[in-house]
Amino acid sequence: MSTEVILKALIALLPVIVLIIVLYRLDSHRLLGTHFIMRMFLVGGVIAVLCSFVNAFAIDSLGVEFSRYTRYGAPLIEEIFKASVLVYLFRTHRIGFLIDAGILGFTVGAGFSFVENLYYLHMVHDAHYGVWAVRGFGTAIMHGGATALFAIIAETMTERHLKMNPLYYVPGLIIAFLVHSIINHFPISPILSTAVTLLILPTILFLLFERNQTTIHNFLEMDFTAHRRLLKQIQHGEFSGCEAGRFLADMKRKLAGPVADEMVRYFCLHTELVLSAESILLGREQGIDVDIGDEIKGKLAEMHELERHIGRAGLRTLRPHLEFTAKDMWEIHLLEDEAASPHHARHPHQS
Repeated sequence: MSTEVILKALIALLPVIVLIIVLYRLDSHRLLGTHFIMRMFLVGGVIAVLCSFVNAFAIDSLGVEFSRYTRYGAPLIEEIFKASVLVYLFRTHRIGFLIDAGILGFTVGAGFSFVENLYYLHMVHDAHYGVWAVRGFGTAIMHGGATALFAIIAETMTERHLKMNPLYYVPGLIIAFLVHSIINHFPISPILSTAVTLLILPTILFLLFERNQTTIHNFLEMDFTAHRRLLKQIQHGEFSGCEAGRFLADMKRKLAGPVADEMVRYFCLHTELVLSAESILLGREQGIDVDIGDEIKGKLAEMHELERHIGRAGLRTLRPHLEFTAKDMWEIHLLEDEAASPHHARHPHQS
């Protein structure tokens, strides 16, 4: 491989990698682990391969002009495929805040652009350096930025919602499609579109991240206080202070003793674990690493045993009444992922 090809590859491939690292370093709470980010990057690459086949099939089937398809068809197909990965992460409670939504969205888009640029390097490696600058600093950032915007808008729309509602994801998808389509409308001014992309999308992400650091801190402090008060009430048999407590008291009256006791124990364990996760995140904010000890692992194992007893149908009925939020579920996953990691103190949230 010649020096010229290596330089072109660096120009085309490095910018998004550098920006992922910068975004990752902005996350002072370390909501995401490097292994998890790497997997999402690879998933984005797989999506790029799938989309290449889908786009080729669509062009052949529809008989549409290539330039028109790149302005409307390709942006829609590619943003839907990339967004589907983020929707899965939302529905499995792997995203908790705007910061990790943005990082994961950008990472999926970056993986997509990385593979796409590898393909172009293979096919037209003799293209001018300017082409690779446009693809590396423009097209690649666009792919990452568009998917990051989808993720951020989706997180804003779905925050604290446990039930699936596809409409929550439509606004973000429309924005991602418009960003992608508008940039594809200006092939005659690639330098201009690259400059606009490079200035606007990263700036939006940085501003959102800066603001969200304060939001995370306030949320953790408020939620920690509320969860601690709630747990103390339930442990002391004070069930009337909230809907969850009243529901548990009603269950204790209606159900056999062991079944009701399991429900109360499940709720207490869940709340204790959420408190543990919030304590760890607040500690990281102060630069303190907190290890996942055997006590937390034991509580996780006991909670999962209770979940098997209660069953999936029972849990679906139980959780809304116990007022578990999407962020509560995310915090439980954070503990599970860190407990399963051999280096969880250094590499959090590897899912």
